Amino acid sequence: MTRSAISSRLGLLGDRDFRRLFAATALGQLGDRIAFLALPLVAITALHADEFQVGLLTTMTTAGSLLVGLPAGAWVDRMRKQSVMISTDLARALVLLTLPLAWWADLLTIGWLYTAALAHGVLTVFFDVAHVSYLPHLVGRGNLLEGNSKLSAIRSVTSIGGPGLAGPMAGWVGAPATVLASSVGMALSGVLALGIRGREPEPAPGGRPRLGRDIREGLSFVLGHPGLRAIMLGDAIFNLFLIVYQAMLLVFLDREIGLGPFGIGVVLSGMGCGALVGALVAARVSRWVGQGRVIWLAPLVTCPPTAVMAVARPGWSVCLAGVGLAALSLGGVVRVIAQSSFQQALAPDRLLGRVSATARFVSWGGIPLGGVLGGTLGSVFGAAGTLSIGAAGMTLSAVPAFLSPLRTTRTVPKEEAAVPLSR
Repeated sequence: MTRSAISSRLGLLGDRDFRRLFAATALGQLGDRIAFLALPLVAITALHADEFQVGLLTTMTTAGSLLVGLPAGAWVDRMRKQSVMISTDLARALVLLTLPLAWWADLLTIGWLYTAALAHGVLTVFFDVAHVSYLPHLVGRGNLLEGNSKLSAIRSVTSIGGPGLAGPMAGWVGAPATVLASSVGMALSGVLALGIRGREPEPAPGGRPRLGRDIREGLSFVLGHPGLRAIMLGDAIFNLFLIVYQAMLLVFLDREIGLGPFGIGVVLSGMGCGALVGALVAARVSRWVGQGRVIWLAPLVTCPPTAVMAVARPGWSVCLAGVGLAALSLGGVVRVIAQSSFQQALAPDRLLGRVSATARFVSWGGIPLGGVLGGTLGSVFGAAGTLSIGAAGMTLSAVPAFLSPLRTTRTVPKEEAAVPLSR
């Protein structure tokens, strides 16, 4: 990447390779956001799944982090990240394509849906680890905050457009056919990534591959740093209760509020609006508040308003509850951008994949449990009661970072080692 490209008015968007990654991220994320709404709607409207079955679908979607989270980082560190991103994008497109084909052939069952969701989730783990690890190679460590902010901005735009497109499509052509759009988006993402010219260097040989040793090295690096430990624990709490909340959100909106696919798409698009605002202000907020401080302040301020949804009724209160969801998305994006830049700046090149995968494994390890827990709580307390529990748990995710050195941290250390945080 040339200095002139980075210093242009467009910043990183002045570089051809980053524009390719930016466009590929947009299409892939659009496909992912369509699938996020379409898969549960397939279960709810096409297969008439109950609350527990919907929660179990969430578990299948997210179980990949638990199953392959740690070895994914060790494997990705031994491969070119761009190649991993391309192959997993194309494979995810094929997996999703089986759902509308099975529906049209009158073969689709809840078991088929679970299997496709699990396979898609496993592939997504490899894609996400490679994507996070690839960015420092593409833009340089000095441009990570800008790069993460721009990619988060386009993800937020697609978070608005994805549900906004998926809701009407599901009402018009049915949820199974809507999954086809998700498959196309991921296929186009893989094709665009093929056009990125700048390839990272071949990973340096590290002796005979030993999966256990490589995994332990990544774990040791992450667990040996107090800031990274706190981030992972807070993320684990947040993600667990976010999935509890999300597992019942669609059920609540569909069956208790009566919104239908189009209305649900509008509500989720509102969440995307909050995410877009968060991406646009994240760098500024991190510089103003401090990159460490914002990691615990964001959930503390933006998670409590999500409890409003639990008491919403058809009418204006749903709009007010939607504002609470937008606030959740805003705070979540600000926090994730700060955390991702923090993690990428600390990790040495040879450990980028393992550090990313270790953080993801610990942070996301409870997500499959969240789907089952959400479905179980929904069966016992109802959808509204489960939403209240989820809101309280997400707010508590601020505690680990608050009790760590991140409470007063303003800047991220640049050393490639687990050293004490600079303040």
